[in-house]
Amino acid sequence: MKDTRKYIDCREFASESKCSLEISGTEDEVLTVATMHAVAAHGHTESQALRDGLRAALKDVQPVLAV
Repeated sequence: MKDTRKYIDCREFASESKCSLEISGTEDEVLTVATMHAVAAHGHTESQALRDGLRAALKDVQPVLAV
């Protein structure tokens, strides 16, 4: 069985920049890239608290149904 793909979407967070980035992949991939993005684009400080908050915001990608 494949690992469940995860995603995080910047549009779901308050932001002055109105960022529209969405990141998807494995949980580890999304967490790594989302942390880098939060620091570089939004001025957050890299910390365990930031990673924990991002991890809590991850959602499962819904599989596309073939018709």
